[in-house]
Amino acid sequence: MTPREPLRLHVPEPTGRPGRHTDFSYLRLSAAGEVKRPPLDVAPADTAALAYSLVRVLDDEGRALGPWAPQVDAALLQRGLRAMMKTRIFDARMLIAQRQKKMSFYMQCLGEEAIATAHALALQSGDMCFPTYRQQGLLLARDDVSLVEMICQLLSNEHDPIKGRQLPVMYSMKRAGFFTISGNLATQFIQAVGWGMASAIKGDTKIASGWIGDGATAEADFHTALTFAHVYRAPVILNVVNNQWAISTFQAIAGGEATTFAARGVGCGIASLRVDGNDFLAVYAASQWAAERARSNLGPTLIEWVTYRAGPHSTSDDPSKYRPADDWQHFPLGDPIARLKAHLIAIGAWSEQQHVDAQKELEAQVSAAQKEAERYGTLADGHTFSAATMFEDVYKDMPEHLRRQRQELGV
Repeated sequence: MTPREPLRLHVPEPTGRPGRHTDFSYLRLSAAGEVKRPPLDVAPADTAALAYSLVRVLDDEGRALGPWAPQVDAALLQRGLRAMMKTRIFDARMLIAQRQKKMSFYMQCLGEEAIATAHALALQSGDMCFPTYRQQGLLLARDDVSLVEMICQLLSNEHDPIKGRQLPVMYSMKRAGFFTISGNLATQFIQAVGWGMASAIKGDTKIASGWIGDGATAEADFHTALTFAHVYRAPVILNVVNNQWAISTFQAIAGGEATTFAARGVGCGIASLRVDGNDFLAVYAASQWAAERARSNLGPTLIEWVTYRAGPHSTSDDPSKYRPADDWQHFPLGDPIARLKAHLIAIGAWSEQQHVDAQKELEAQVSAAQKEAERYGTLADGHTFSAATMFEDVYKDMPEHLRRQRQELGV
């Protein structure tokens, strides 16, 4: 009998380490304009090739190419560029505020701004997003969302609309179609499917959009959401933001090494796309396609957005421990802001001076909102909600045992 080799356990690890840049050849890139756009009523099985290719519109010269190039006017693209710029400015100022101990915690979306902002512009009023903690662009892309209110939530001050009951960045804004963020991984994915099912049961026209990161796809709720979405053909967009890193863990640990995250949707009977998440036009076109498909009773769509988390996972993370500081500069999909700016300049709808002016205007806007929010207090100066509020908003009539506990606390 021929002796066998001992079994060896395969442990995925990043193709780059702190002293070596990541080898991004695993990304399976496609050329701009190369990927076909299927009809809305495409059978999920027929999207298998789309789950392994990459939908791209913008080429290196800023030209919009191929069947996915959206038919949109320059005004919408200018709005998208400004939304991305505002998001990056907002993130930078809030990161500094956290270092100044004005808030306990913060999470940037540096390098990922195109995904949430373009998606927000492709949805309709009344649609509901079930985001994770890196989709602040869904709010910042909207003109009806108050920067002051967002910053008050971050500062946990006396004007915090959530009364200090959530970590900073875990916003909740029903009027803006932004469901309360959960700190528990993946719970929002199955909630999005349930919300979409409820909308269909009521005979409504509103759709849901659920969000998850590449690491959280390893959670059971991810797979349960896909099953329910497929079986009930829920009107939902299932977004997987593959930014290559789940905290300090490379995306291969969640199973992104030998296949794509989009391929999991096809395996569950869901139409699936894999999209360049740093290409604003591709994000907008894919979001619009999936939204129209859901609204036409054609079922759910899973979209894997390929991007790169340029900053730390949070203000509690030190990414230099697991990757080079300039790794983002080597990511082949580039900076989403620079790419859309180049496109607008190429079509004569933007200029370097307009960019400078917009940067100054948006910096002033965010700065003014921060100053106003800080008037109501910061974590550093103690202007927070009373401990008495923890007993409120749970029961219509406060039970006797909670009444006694509140008296014992003396609030």
